This record gives sequence, C-alpha cells and structure tokens, in this order.
Amino acid sequence: MDRATQSAPRAPATIVIASSVPSLELAALAYAQAGVPVLPCRPNGKAPLTQRGFHDASRDSRQVRAWWQRWPEANIGLPTGAPSGVDVVDIDMRDGDSGFAGFERARKAGLVASWACLVRTPSGGIHAYYPHGPEQRSWALPTAHVDFRGDGGYVITPPSRVRTASGVLCEYDLLVVAHRVPAPVDATALRKLLAPPRPERPLQAVPGAGAAPERLAAWVATRPEGGRNGALFWAACRMVEDGFDHASVLGLLGEAASSAGLGEREVAATIRSAFRRTGREDPDGWRRLSAHAVSRPNREAMSR
Repeated sequence: MDRATQSAPRAPATIVIASSVPSLELAALAYAQAGVPVLPCRPNGKAPLTQRGFHDASRDSRQVRAWWQRWPEANIGLPTGAPSGVDVVDIDMRDGDSGFAGFERARKAGLVASWACLVRTPSGGIHAYYPHGPEQRSWALPTAHVDFRGDGGYVITPPSRVRTASGVLCEYDLLVVAHRVPAPVDATALRKLLAPPRPERPLQAVPGAGAAPERLAAWVATRPEGGRNGALFWAACRMVEDGFDHASVLGLLGEAASSAGLGEREVAATIRSAFRRTGREDPDGWRRLSAHAVSRPNREAMSR
C-alpha cells in the first residue's frame, strides 16, 4: 500500500488532533507525523510560500519543522488528490450568494453524502473531505459557488486562519467527523448536476493580429471546454504585447474566461503565464513577492 493510500483515512482524524494544538507549527507537524503532506502558506492568507506551491508539500518532519521555524505564523496547506489521499468539495459563500443550495441538490441526488469530515471556512462556507478515489482533476464552478479540489489542487486546513473581506480574522473550524465509513465523491457527476451543458454559442473566428481587446474577449468567451485555457493564454499574450497592464488584461479577459467556464485560479495563473512568456515583468508583483517571501522570513512582507 502506498503512502497516499495510507493517508486517506488519516487526514480527517489528524484534523481533530491538529485543531487542538496550541500553535500552527505543532499542527503542521501533527499532519506530517501522521503521513499527511503539508506546505506553508501566507500568514492569514492562502498563497503558498514555497517556489513550487503545493508541489513542494512534504510529510518529512524535519522539512516541516524548518518551514514553520522560518514562518511561525504560516497557514497550513494540504495538497488534495493522490498526494494526501483526500478530495475536497468547497461550498463557498461570496457576495451574499452561496453553494449550499447546490450542495443540497447534490445530497438529495445521492452524490455528496459520504464525506469523512466537514470543516467550516472563514467565509462561512464548508469544506467537505472525502477519501480520494480514481484520478479526478480539480475544477471550479463560480456560478454555482462550488469548487472541487482533487488532483492538482490544495486547500487550507485547520487550525489555519484567514482575514476575511471585512477584516475579521477567522479560523478553519472542524465541525464534525463521520461515524460511518466514508466513500469517494464522483466529481464528474457532481459537476454535471451543478452545471448542465450550456447551449453552444456560435464559435467566432480567431482574431487577427492587432485585434481590439474587446474582440479578443468575445472570442475567449465562446471557446468550448478543452480549448478555453489555451485561448485565454493566446489572447492574454496579444494584450500584453500591445502594452496592456495586468489589471486591464485580467479585467477584460478574466470576465470572458469565467463566462466560458474557467475558474478564478485558472484564469489568474494563465494570465500570469502570459506575462512570463512575453518577457514582461508581471505588474501585480507576483514573482517579486514570491521570491521575497522565500528569500527571507519577513512577516510583514508575507501578509496580504
């Protein structure tokens, strides 16, 4: 049995232990010592502090101790999918809307009732943890306010804390651990229930060189699944080459890509990649901030 399979039943149980310890360092060590890999994330935030993000997650106690001695207030990130043996359904609350109605529909359809534990997030939403099953990639449904974190994703886990939009510092709280045997969630069926196939839009032709940003956005918005990310990257590169700054590219193409079905994280990462590919410095300071955070443990520099 590999380590990922071994950690599947351990992660929820370890959350119980980690939630009761007096420091984030001891909580991170509790995860690692139970065989659950973790990574340090920005204090009071969610961004990884290591160069490769969740790919750097470790269950090596010496490595974990070194991270938290360097960043004692770092939040705890847990890679989802095969590395940890758990998948997470994230029911979000934002701007007065939430994913609870959709989650209830999925519960009545028999798709989400087999969770291992439930964690309340600082926004008032829920992280539902499940044993990892067959490979299932992470996805996001902004309109349904439900995300899935499987292979290729990570979550912030208790007892981490995040400052909300209103400025209040709130913890990730363990609500309940299941007393029955949990089972994997079918993320594909869940996504189909929450986001039935949209009516197909007429596909627009690829804009030519020097096309107006509005035309690039309209083209991105019509891309079908499988071509959305590449289209966003191509259009973002064209805007960057034409001298547009990060806020302009994200504001125009981000909305179009979301309309096509891409999640916020995918959009942000793809646009950052466009700035890197074109050789332009990323105006939002992402690379500078990441390098600074890794180079020295300055707590003020790491805060949002």
